Amino acid sequence: MPSFDSEHRPAVKGGLLALSAAMLFGASTPLVQRMGAGLEPFVTAALLYAGAAALGMLTRQPVGREAAVRRSDLPRLLWMALFGAAVGPVALAWGLQHTSGTSASLMLTLEAVFTALFARALYAEVMDRRVWIAVILLAAGGAVLIADRGDAGDAQSWGLLAVIAATVAWGVDNTLSRAVAERDPAQVVVAKSALGMLLTLMLSRFAGEPLPGWQQAISLLLIGATGYGLSLRMYLLAQRAFGAARTGSVFAFAPFIGAAIAVLMGDSSLGWGTLVGGLLMVAGIVVHLGERQHQHLHPALDHEHAHRHDDGHHDHAHDPMPTGSHSHRHTHAATRHTHAHVPNLHHQHGHE
Repeated sequence: MPSFDSEHRPAVKGGLLALSAAMLFGASTPLVQRMGAGLEPFVTAALLYAGAAALGMLTRQPVGREAAVRRSDLPRLLWMALFGAAVGPVALAWGLQHTSGTSASLMLTLEAVFTALFARALYAEVMDRRVWIAVILLAAGGAVLIADRGDAGDAQSWGLLAVIAATVAWGVDNTLSRAVAERDPAQVVVAKSALGMLLTLMLSRFAGEPLPGWQQAISLLLIGATGYGLSLRMYLLAQRAFGAARTGSVFAFAPFIGAAIAVLMGDSSLGWGTLVGGLLMVAGIVVHLGERQHQHLHPALDHEHAHRHDDGHHDHAHDPMPTGSHSHRHTHAATRHTHAHVPNLHHQHGHE
């Protein structure tokens, strides 16, 4: 019987990766507002994803360590670029010009809700009572945070609506990316970011947006490399570990991180709902990180992705046996056993 100790528990590994992604992305929101002040939305998005593409190129793994992106993935990557690297960042950039950094950061909580719902609709990811409670807590936290900004007047309404549109777009993007989580995350980052950069750059030129100064350009490139490129890489690895819905749930911590940084940068627009909303978000994340242990059947499966031979799921033979992570096409025989798990690459079965 394979050992599933704490080092290999999918919720621990996936949770840490998703939290790291959330910290990087959360920090990027107030930074984009500060460094991109006065810039138009298309050119802002183009610079952010140019930085993300550069980061992806620098982090590509050697051949044989990760599964390569395939030509058949291109349609999905195009949709990911449209929603995640064009609609999402453009809507956020526009919204940041019309509302406070704190409000925009907190509004991004809704991304986790849309991700969970889309994952349920498209992939039939298991959402038991615990997961629904987590989603409700997250949505309630977001509602409290939104209500807290209700006394700011109508001037911020359109900015907040634009940020909500960004969360819907990123929810679609997050769910679409689940199907390429087995691929080299650096290649996925490069493909999505480069496509998004080209699209928003063309729209920027068509709209006649002015180009930024070199200091603003470098700042946005660096923010894009970390807050969008490195964050996306960690997000994809988290999805590989424990599914789209749960990754989105942990990623919901990003708005709170962004709001805290916005306050440290001088934003004083917080109200009474910040603490209550933040606590509801944290409660939702903790509930969603729980694992369900029960006996389950792994059907026979043939696929390719990066894996190790000490994780309890990969026991096929090699001669000689490799050490560490490597990638090749392999087959899992049908097996039945009991351990705590989440809907990752090897746990897509249903629950009664």
